[in-house]
Amino acid sequence: MAAEGTYPPLFTLKPVDAEIWIVDGPEIDFYRMDFPTRMTVVRLSSGDLWLHSPIAFNGDLLAELQALGPIRHLIAPNWIHYAHFQDWADALPAAETWVAPGVRERARDRNVRLRADHLLSNDAPPAWSGDLDQMIVPGSHIHREAVFFHKNSRSLILTDLIENFEPSKLPWHMRLFTKVAGNQDPDGAMPRDMRMVFDKPKLRSAIRRMIAWAPQRILLAHGRWYRENAVAELKRAFRFLDP
Repeated sequence: MAAEGTYPPLFTLKPVDAEIWIVDGPEIDFYRMDFPTRMTVVRLSSGDLWLHSPIAFNGDLLAELQALGPIRHLIAPNWIHYAHFQDWADALPAAETWVAPGVRERARDRNVRLRADHLLSNDAPPAWSGDLDQMIVPGSHIHREAVFFHKNSRSLILTDLIENFEPSKLPWHMRLFTKVAGNQDPDGAMPRDMRMVFDKPKLRSAIRRMIAWAPQRILLAHGRWYRENAVAELKRAFRFLDP
């Protein structure tokens, strides 16, 4: 049975739009708090699959994915989203692994085995530049997150820059914590502690670029994602920057 705070059914492809899916996963313990997890899957124009922030490995899910196409790219989008990355890399030796700045160093410092074939940058590699735009959000030496924009579906793919925990799915202490942190639905946003490590003008420029992409929806790793009104949600979530 799925934990109360998750989004069942778990380990199941859920269509978002043409060639893009989400897969909800089990909770993960993050500093003694249970966070629901979510992976985004894109089928590139080449037919290859691109997996963003892989959730806990599951053999049935692997088979379901491989029925869509070969899994060629595994993405660790920021310094704290690599917990299950190596399990997928072990199962898929032919897949290329791509990590955000800071991932290699954190894994090394924690003695975590991690295959990191490529470092993500502001430029999408040829393998997916026709399908996805990307950038490394500037302004922090601590939180370096790669964000992506799937062009055909107009989907913005974020990881922790916005979190949107639904209080009805949380135990009392998490309801209190997320309220204070500023990442509780219906006003989910960047956690307040994360805001403190960013240079605001640089972050504002990144948010303005996301707005210029004119997304229709925002896919999140944690909590309720935004099926519509993406630009309005970006402006609301980052209103502290006046983007």
